[in-house]
Amino acid sequence: MTAGVLNLTWARPEPGAAAVAVRGDLAHGTADRLLADVTELAGEAGLTRIVVDCGELAFCDSHGLAVLLMIQRRLSAAGIALDLDNRTVRLDRLFALTGTAALLTGSVPKARSQS
Repeated sequence: MTAGVLNLTWARPEPGAAAVAVRGDLAHGTADRLLADVTELAGEAGLTRIVVDCGELAFCDSHGLAVLLMIQRRLSAAGIALDLDNRTVRLDRLFALTGTAALLTGSVPKARSQS
């Protein structure tokens, strides 16, 4: 599948926090942009949490998942929490099927047959 478009809308909802609304495809060809933005932001003094709003995420392939895992690892090493909010059923199913749910969300949802 060819990656489409990824739009990132950043906000500062409170001191020490940054939030990004992700819209489109988190896939090979687009996901590295999110990784670069988050990596740059992680060097900011006083940042304690990054929230990724996944409510309008249309698609996530294996590269997108790998990027989310890299982001989680880099933020954890920097002492910054990662929250993946408004996850779709499809994204939770991907996490459950790949065994990454606990690492990325702190919980283990059951894989659902819905898409």
